[in-house]
Amino acid sequence: MRTQDDRTVAMDFDGFYRRDFRSVVGLAYALSGSRWAAEDLAQEAFMEAHRKWATIGTYEAPGAWVRRVVANMAVSAFRRRAAEARALGRYVAGRQTPLAELEPVDHEFWESVRDLPPQQAKAIALHYLEDRPVREIAEILGCSESTAKVHLHRGRLALAEKLGETA
Repeated sequence: MRTQDDRTVAMDFDGFYRRDFRSVVGLAYALSGSRWAAEDLAQEAFMEAHRKWATIGTYEAPGAWVRRVVANMAVSAFRRRAAEARALGRYVAGRQTPLAELEPVDHEFWESVRDLPPQQAKAIALHYLEDRPVREIAEILGCSESTAKVHLHRGRLALAEKLGETA
C-alpha cells in the first residue's frame, strides 16, 4: 500500500521526467547520432533514476545526475558500436568482400562532436545543445568549473580545425 510520502515522491519523479525527458533525449541524440538509440538511452537513464529516486530526488540538481548517466551511456554505446564495426570490417576484409558505403546519418557538426574525446563531446553538447553554463556542465560531468572550461576550449579548437573554421 502506498503512503502519502510514496505518492509525493512518485509525483515529484513524474514532474521531473516530464520536464527533462525531451532535453535528455536531445543530449543523447547529439552524442549517439541515432534517434532510436537516444530514446532508449534516455529511458534507461530515467529508469535508473526512478529506481534510486529516494536518493536522486534529494539532489539539488537531479537533472545533472540523469544527464551524466545518459552521456556516459551514449559514449559507451558509441565505443561498443565502433568496436563492432571494426570487428565486422576485419571479418569482411578477411573474406575479400568490400563493404558498401554507408550514408551519413547526421550532420557534419555532430559527427565531428562524436569524434572528440568523450569529456569534450559531452561538454560541447551540453553547452551548445542545452545552452548550459559552465557551472552546470561541470556539475553534470563531475569535474571542476576550470576543467569544464578546458574541455569546452579544447573541444572548440578541435572542431574548428576539423571543420576548417578559425577558432
